[in-house]
Parts: sequence; structure tokens; C-alpha cells
Amino acid sequence: MEYNLADLFESVVDVVPERAALAYLDIPGTGAERRLTYAELDAEANRVGHHLLDSGLKPGDHVGLHLYNCVEYLQTALGCLKARLVPVNVNYRYVEEELVYLYRDADLVGLVFDAEFTGRVAAALPRTEKLRQLLRVGAPPAGAPELKGVTDFAEISRNTERGFPARSADDQFIIYTGGTTGMPKGVMWRQEDLFFSGLGGGAPTGEPVKAPEELAERVAAGGDGITFFPTAPLMHGTSTLTAFIGFNFGQRVVIHRKFVAEEALRTIEKEKVTSVSLVGDAMLRPLIDALNGPMKGTDCSSLFSVSSSGAIMSETVRQQFQTLVPNAMLLNNFGSSESGFNGTATEDAGAGDGFRIRVHSGTQVVDPATYEPVPVGVPGRVAQHGHVPLGYYNDAEKTAETFFEKDGERWVLLGDMATVDEEGVVTVLGRGSQCINTGGEKVYPEEVEQALKAHPDVYDALVAGVPDPKWGSHVAAVVQLREGAARPSLEDIQTHCRTRLAGYKIPRQLILTDTIQRSPSGKADYRWARSVAVAADVP
Repeated sequence: MEYNLADLFESVVDVVPERAALAYLDIPGTGAERRLTYAELDAEANRVGHHLLDSGLKPGDHVGLHLYNCVEYLQTALGCLKARLVPVNVNYRYVEEELVYLYRDADLVGLVFDAEFTGRVAAALPRTEKLRQLLRVGAPPAGAPELKGVTDFAEISRNTERGFPARSADDQFIIYTGGTTGMPKGVMWRQEDLFFSGLGGGAPTGEPVKAPEELAERVAAGGDGITFFPTAPLMHGTSTLTAFIGFNFGQRVVIHRKFVAEEALRTIEKEKVTSVSLVGDAMLRPLIDALNGPMKGTDCSSLFSVSSSGAIMSETVRQQFQTLVPNAMLLNNFGSSESGFNGTATEDAGAGDGFRIRVHSGTQVVDPATYEPVPVGVPGRVAQHGHVPLGYYNDAEKTAETFFEKDGERWVLLGDMATVDEEGVVTVLGRGSQCINTGGEKVYPEEVEQALKAHPDVYDALVAGVPDPKWGSHVAAVVQLREGAARPSLEDIQTHCRTRLAGYKIPRQLILTDTIQRSPSGKADYRWARSVAVAADVP
């Protein structure tokens, strides 16, 4: 047995076949629920794997998952892994041109898609030469175009047995980045590397397993009672990896089709959820609003942890949630599609300059020119070595810029600027690509956003740099106000920020907007923020 995700999943199934594995709690149009044990989820995944192989796909072929959260998403991901096919996440917000790019860039041969997207798939298909096997989940909406060669998911193979060829730790898993700062890129992971860097080696909060067989042994020796609730879209790596972490523990995973704060809180209470994963303030704040409003009194006593990846939970918002749910531990995790998990923020993260995290031993801050560790207090780039991806699919140039070898080990150089202190605590300053150079001083948007969100009238905010004839760029704040809040002036915002930020970091421009645009998972859309700020700039 190797560190192959399908082998590891099957080993867990074999020791707890009747234990609850997955609950899907809001099937569209029905209000029904679907619950599967480990044995049932294993059998359903086998059906997908056999269908795809029987349809002519070969091990190594790429299969896109163009779906909302649903049983079929995880069923297909597991089925691909079982059949040695490579699952590829597809952003369900993409329109025709973006889909054509991703379908082609990823060399998709198969696609499993939600019937709601039939029109988009039909529009992109003529320009996607390799894509030939289509599986549709659900009934297409009225007026949707006809698609030739599509199979309804309900009609796939009845073969629920395993019987797949031997697998390898080298089998791949591709995670496409969100593309909020450029075109999305496919990060190629060996499954063994993803198991240790993205899934904590079977024990994210403890000692990783020392042999593949040990995973099932731990599950058999332990009990159940933990319920994982990934609230963000499974199309983003964080939620899919959270689900797989739950499976590696032999515990239960619950999912909703989409994130709705009130429904999420009902599920936390009803299902006695213990661990919620989400993405930053964009998801945590609606939970706070609901607990202060229509869901006041919801029993969240089962909640042990709330973790965020991809965007931070700001200090102010964390404190508001902690007041409402004092028993829950709030964790700001740091990681990326290219590195998996790097570390967790300290308790005082966000209270001062930057975002302080305690990183694991494989993470360092290095000089991007020499790859050598930087001295204490000197800015560098976050890097990781050991279990890192192979590179970007179909992009040798970006791979060469981001991945390197040093002392016989593979490394990945992340886009985050950071410093390190005497105790080894890393302070993440922000993404280098989003850094604002104003009069020679560097400003990282995340730090200014934290200060803005501490204002009592600010609901959400993004910060971008706008060209400035005097300073090169100036700091612009794009702000969504709380409902019913009075419109603050730029001077009001500046006065507030001066208590938290140096003068050169203070916003010089304020743009009020009805809604801050983010990805479905809550990640910042800085291209949008900059375009709004530039359009609103008045000389």
C-alpha cells in the first residue's frame, strides 16, 4: 500500500464501513437530505470510476468537476482517484471564454457538470477539442441547448465493486488556483505530497502517520463524534481538502449546495457540528449578523473550532464571533494551492503590523534572489520545501519562476512577503503582487483592510493602489458599509485609521460600494477593486 488517496480512503472504509461519512442537507427543489455511510460512499465512487473507464478514458486523463457542492462532487473526486484519473476543479462562476481557457489549459478529456451550466458548457465545447466524455448532474433548465453525447449521472455504471488497477503515490491531483490576480494555473500534486502537505499526514493537529496502513489503524482504534462542515465551495481546494481530512479521520462530513448563513447555523445546531471551515470575514460576518438577528439563540455549543484559509478573519470580526460563541476556537490558517498548510496565526495576529503565524518546519522566509533564509526582520518571500507540488500544468515559465531545487530538495516560492523574528514567528506582510508602492514606501492591502474593518460602520473592504502623479500610487479603500450606517467622509476614515496605521498607509481615496465583489469562497478580487478605484479617481 502506498500514500495514494484512494487506497487510504478504502482502508478507512474497510474498518468503519457502517459509520456515517457524508450528509448533503439541501438537495435543490426538494428540501430532502442524502446521507451515506462509508461503505455507501465507497460504492458510489466505484460506480463513477468504472463508468469513466468504460467510456474510454485512460489512467492519467483529466476530468473536470464543474459542480456546486453536492454528493456527486465528492463521489466523482473519489471515483477519479480510484480509476487513476486526475480530478480538476472548475470554477462554477466562469463564463464561456474563461471555461474555454480552463478546459483547454487543463486538457480535460472528461467533464462532470451541473445541469444548470448546460448552456455555458454547450457554448465552450466547440472550442475544446479533447473534451469528449460528458456527465450531467440533474435535469437541464427549460430552454437549455441540446448536448450531444451527454450522459445523465443517474445512468452511470451499476458496478459498485472495486476492481481497479493498482495505484501509485505518484498519481496526480490538480488544483486550479482562483485566478484573482491573473489567469488560473493548475497546481500538480503527487498524491503522497498532497497527503502530507494538504491533509496533515492523516493528523493535521498531531503526529503524521509513519506508514499508509497506520491511517486505518488509528481510525479503528478511535471513535466517531466529530462532524466537519466545509462551508465554502468544494471547487476551491480548501473545502475539498477539509472533506478529505474528515474522511482520513473516519468522521462525518456535512455539505450544503451553497453558503447561506441562516442555513449553516441551523445545520450546526441540528447536526452537532464540531468543526467549521470557511474563508475569512466574508463568511464569518454573515454568521455574526444571523446570530445577532433571525438566528439569535441558535445552539452552537457543539462547535469546537472555526478555521479560515485563503483569507483571514480580522481581529474585530473574530472578537464579535467569540462573544457570541465563546466555546469555539477560531483559527486563521495560512496556506495556498501551491503549498498546502504552512501554519496557524498566533492569538495576537492582526493586533499589530502584519499577520503573525507559527509555521511548520518545512516553511521558511527566503531571499527570492538567492533562496537563502533572510536575517531577522528583513523582508523576504515565504517558501516551503519537502512535500511540494511538481509545478504548474502546461506552464513551464511560471513553474520555473515558482518552483526550484536546493540541496537536493524541491521548494516552492510563494507570492507572500514576510519577515521572521527571533522566535521563528513569521509575520506575513501581504502578497507581493498586490503591494502598493507609494512614494517609495510599501503598503500591503491586507493590513489596511484590517484597520478599515475595525471601523464600526464598515462591513467589508478591499484596498488597491491607484496611479498617482506625485507618489506613484496612492492607497484607495473600496468600502461596503453596514446596513443603516451613516456615510462616512474620507476624513472620518482617515482619522480612524491613524490610530492603527502609519501615515503613508492611510487611504487617500474612499469609494463606497453596495457590495464588495469576492469569489464564491470569500477570497478578495483585487482586480475588481482596483478597476473600481481607478474609475472613481478624480484628479
